[in-house]
Amino acid sequence: MSSVKERLERIISKLPEGVQLVAVSKFHPVEEITEAYEAGQRLFGENRAQELIAKAPLLPEDIRWHFIGHLQKNKVRAIMPYVSVIESIDNVKLLQLVEKEAARIDLTVDVLLQLHVAREETKSGFSIDEVLEAGEAGLLTEGYPHVRVCGVMAMASLTDDMEQVAREFDLVRRTYITLKDGPFDESEHFNHLSMGMSDDWQVAVKYGATLVRLGTTIFGPRQY
Repeated sequence: MSSVKERLERIISKLPEGVQLVAVSKFHPVEEITEAYEAGQRLFGENRAQELIAKAPLLPEDIRWHFIGHLQKNKVRAIMPYVSVIESIDNVKLLQLVEKEAARIDLTVDVLLQLHVAREETKSGFSIDEVLEAGEAGLLTEGYPHVRVCGVMAMASLTDDMEQVAREFDLVRRTYITLKDGPFDESEHFNHLSMGMSDDWQVAVKYGATLVRLGTTIFGPRQY
């Protein structure tokens, strides 16, 4: 069986220029994250606040932690000292709370707006109409001196139908462009499109992904 280092290098060799890898380390121990770190990986993704705040102090400070799961409002303060990017801003009130908590500790945090395009209702995110309306109303751009909105994130439906996945990623791409040309037209930070996981990242790259989030492909099945 190949090592974490070997699997990581294999994936990175396939990524086009301009596409960054977020190694999703949820449910994997510090030892495996360290192996990926020693192979040169610096972007890691966690989707549970408790797991992030337990792991982060045990690992090098130059890791850039991406929070990629549903973020409960009562967990924002706990993750703020560790997180570099919150990819899962799924409503305006959460964005406002992140601004408040970042200001409290005099920090600037990067965030992505999570869009809901998948068939599964259990997935979180702004609907396309919601995010466009919020953008037009200035609710995503005004009053956030401690937050940089850097793009959008989405998950496709859990399906083997790659044509369905492609349609969803295309919708995300088109929405990203609408936001970039509209409310974020003066932003130098709104440049990221985070989509694609272990089963569909190659489709995501075709539709403009700048960040792909891969876990199983690198670390194998969950450890706990």
